[in-house]
Amino acid sequence: MNVNSQPVNSNRHTKHFNNPERFIEGWYWATPSHQLRVNQVKPLTLLGRELAIYRGKDGKVVTFDAYCPHMGAHLAEGKVEDNGLRCFFHNWKFNADGSCVDVPCLGETLPIKLKTWPTAEKYGMIWIWTGKTPQQPLPFVPELADAECDAAFGARFVKNCHPNVVMINAIDAHHFNTVHNFPVDIVFERQEVNENAIIFSNTTRGGDNSLFLKLIRPFYKNAVTYSMCYWYGSTGTVTVGPDFLHFHIMFALRLLEGGKTEGQTILITKKRQGIHGWLLNRILLWLTNLVGNYFAKGDTRIFQTIKFDLKTPIKADLSILQFIQHVEKQKALAWGNWQLVMARWGDGETWRQGKVREMND
Repeated sequence: MNVNSQPVNSNRHTKHFNNPERFIEGWYWATPSHQLRVNQVKPLTLLGRELAIYRGKDGKVVTFDAYCPHMGAHLAEGKVEDNGLRCFFHNWKFNADGSCVDVPCLGETLPIKLKTWPTAEKYGMIWIWTGKTPQQPLPFVPELADAECDAAFGARFVKNCHPNVVMINAIDAHHFNTVHNFPVDIVFERQEVNENAIIFSNTTRGGDNSLFLKLIRPFYKNAVTYSMCYWYGSTGTVTVGPDFLHFHIMFALRLLEGGKTEGQTILITKKRQGIHGWLLNRILLWLTNLVGNYFAKGDTRIFQTIKFDLKTPIKADLSILQFIQHVEKQKALAWGNWQLVMARWGDGETWRQGKVREMND
């Protein structure tokens, strides 16, 4: 049975995880930076909310709620003027903080202010914070937290399930054996970075009976490097590769109507100086794309037909249960209006907590 058809306060199901009417407050990808030029304005629908996004003369990106407070004209029909936006219908002008600064027919301003949303750029992408004030940084690769990075875009995709379900695939330890034929039983170690970010890292060395792992063992000092960092339950960064060269792939997801997923793959590497560094990075980003395609291969058909419902968790599912708990503790917003959902942990969370304790014992 489809989990989305079940009551969110049921005995087993959670409040926020895999809920098509809720998402976690945080940074979400909006549109590639190169697709919004200086003095250009565009319409954008993000997580069910209609927005107008523009780049001013100073190059900074601004995001407003879509409709003019005068008569409801869509502001993306207007034009950018200096660093503000002028509505097409009656030419009311709003500056970058949303304040009305010109009403031509009055010859003065009005004490009206549009709703604005914090907006930033990183990895060649425009990101929007879905709350009033950002509480955490933009998603980043922990290993490259202090480094300047180069980035490129990989595949853009739509999946027939919730972003939370797509995300847990990367820490579904058992599916590495069944789908990807990886010859090791993977065990993850969890590290909570902050309220909105959590890391799962492979701690397994193993594979002594595998010829493949014997061949690659000289390239790894300890366990085979595989680490997944989740942000806001919907964006994840994978770090994988031999000790001398790690590949970094970001899967930036957002919820679509009906509990589906739209995603963008972002390929990331440390920036290297000079023309030779630039050329090397082009090669590394190309290789990273191959790695990302390998991760996606084999799972696509699952995401098109899955009706996620974790009825019988086993010890191999421990990391998935820990991720679900992490999502449940975060601040949830309602699809479309972005209003805070006041929900407390109930029986469903108690059930999962009990399962986690059982598996840890």
